[in-house]
Amino acid sequence: MRKPIIVGAVAMALVALVSFAAGGSKIKITSSAFEQAGNIPSKFTCDGDNKNPPLQIAEVPSGAKSLALVVDDPDAPSGLFTHWLVWNISAQTNAIAEASAPRGMQGTNDFGKSGYGGPCPPSGVHRYSFKIFALDRELDLPSGSKRSQLDAAMKGHIVGQGELIGRYAKQNR
Repeated sequence: MRKPIIVGAVAMALVALVSFAAGGSKIKITSSAFEQAGNIPSKFTCDGDNKNPPLQIAEVPSGAKSLALVVDDPDAPSGLFTHWLVWNISAQTNAIAEASAPRGMQGTNDFGKSGYGGPCPPSGVHRYSFKIFALDRELDLPSGSKRSQLDAAMKGHIVGQGELIGRYAKQNR
């Protein structure tokens, strides 16, 4: 009787370890402006006001010390294109209001600017990924850092993550 219990306990521990190694717990990130895999309204893009959509964050792991937000376009012709980088966001943050940045450090996006740069695909429909990361510490990374620096600083410190995907095709003018 003890052997099946021990085997089951070991299996559960391995699943937990693999889950943690792969980025930890699943965080929920949503927007009231669009659904998962839905179309991003043009007001949040270069065809509109170019302001960030509202985001809601839930189920952040209790051990998280800070959050990081990365918005990117994996369909860009030149490869992954980063639209927004923010880190050292309070782990208690549960929402980011429309047209506002959370308190934290802002990085330099691939437009060469700090802050949010909305979707602006040259052609076709692109996917935009809003990724939230829970970290086990605040990052010692200066404002204006680039994506590669943020990725390197987060390595080994991610205790949870979530992703919201939106789609957008540039409007004909």
